[in-house]
Formats: sequence, C-alpha cells, structure tokens
Amino acid sequence: MATSNGSHPAATPTPPEPLRGRVAIVTGGSGGIGAAVTAHLASLGARVVVGYVGDPAPAEQLVAALNSGSLAPRAVAVDADVSDPAQVARLFDAAQAAFGPELHVLVAAAGVQDAAYPPIADTTPEQWDRAFGVNARGAFLCCREAARRLARGGAGRIVTFSSSNVGSLRPGYGAYVATKAAVEAMTKVLAKELAGTGITANSVAPGPVATPMFYAGKSEERVAAVARECPMARIGEPDDVAPVVGFLCTDAAGWINGQVIRVNGGYV
Repeated sequence: MATSNGSHPAATPTPPEPLRGRVAIVTGGSGGIGAAVTAHLASLGARVVVGYVGDPAPAEQLVAALNSGSLAPRAVAVDADVSDPAQVARLFDAAQAAFGPELHVLVAAAGVQDAAYPPIADTTPEQWDRAFGVNARGAFLCCREAARRLARGGAGRIVTFSSSNVGSLRPGYGAYVATKAAVEAMTKVLAKELAGTGITANSVAPGPVATPMFYAGKSEERVAAVARECPMARIGEPDDVAPVVGFLCTDAAGWINGQVIRVNGGYV
C-alpha cells in the first residue's frame, strides 16, 4: 500500500535472532529431529532446555556445543521422563531455575515407536501402553504444564509432534498412529482453550526422516522403497523439519494456531 506521498513503506526486516530473550524447552531434544530442533532454536537466539531420558552423553555433548564460546549458558540438559507428571514439573522448574521465571516455548518432540511394527492383532497391551505413555500421555503432561506456565501476551508457543503416518495409515503402525492422532486432536483443542493468552498451539507431522527411530527394524530394501514413494525421491533429514518448528515458534507465525503441518516432501 502506498503512503500519502506515493512512496511504499519499507518492509519490516526480520530480526536475525527472532527468539532472542526467549526460553525454549525441547523434550526428546538430544537426538534425531529433537536435536536438530534444539540447535535451530538456539541459532534463532533462544536459550534452550534439552529434555532427555536415559544416556546423558548425547544431551551433554549437544549442550556443550551450544554453550561453546558463550559467556553465559545458552543451553542446559535435564533428565526427565515425560510420562511422569512429577518429572515434567521438575523439567519446567529446572528451566526457570536456569533462565528465569518467564518461559516461552515448548516443543514436545519426545516419542517412541516399536521397531517390531506389530499388526494390531499382535500388539500386546504392554506395547500399546508404552506407546501411549510416552507419545500421548507425555505430550499431554508437557502441554498441560506449558499451558499453565508459558508467558502470556503473544510470545508463548507450543509445538507438539505428530506423524505423517496419521495420513498414510501404514500397516504395523496401529498403536503409534493412534498416539499421534490423539496428539493432533489434543493440540487443536488446546489452541482453543488458550484463547486470550496469546499462546499458540500447533503440531508438526514429519514423514520418514533419517533418524535412528526411523531406521530401527527396517531393511535396506524397505528404506529404499520408502524413499521412492516420496516425490522428492529421498528420505527426509532432521534439518528439513527443524526450520518449520523454528518458524512456528517466532512472532511471524502468530496467526498460525491449532494447525497440523505435514512436513514430508509430498510423501502423504
């Protein structure tokens, strides 16, 4: 739109670090897509809390790399089982202890998938419960804490992780797909429940991505077949997904809310 003197207003430049001054918690943040998201959010200026469970080495290595050359810590690692409400609360407590009382971003990337890919008829209650315990219950507990604690007024961002398998509906993914469908529905409801807070809630649904979780239990032939099914003729990389998550965490994405973003190269 032209101004009164006929000139056009200059476009507002995008800040080089649009998340500077903000604090982000990334569950499952030490490996696979989660690690790429953690590093990307840090590159956008955020101070990051790397939630992990089990072996601390990957999280500690990532945190050391992100803090290298920085006078003040930009990243911390916190061991937290997302299926345990007390540990989820402790994760948020640790974030506030490290970076101050105001928290801005939750990325709920922690997830599990059974490498046996059992059909529903052969899925045990224990396999079903494990998938739901981490993928659905874990996302719920983290979103519940974020809804209570994230900053109001426009900077709050919740990004959950679904899967493009919710669209492809592959045999052998029954329990996994059920968990992710639950996450998608919960995220859409949450976005509406957060009306008036300025906090957005969206879900990112990657397709096949080259991570240990994807490769587990798959033959080379199956991996090659999956790549052929994608219009881009390859398996995705974590760095294909991280920038989409990063964008959803910025002010530029403030009008995107209650959505599921499929990030899969056209796979579905």
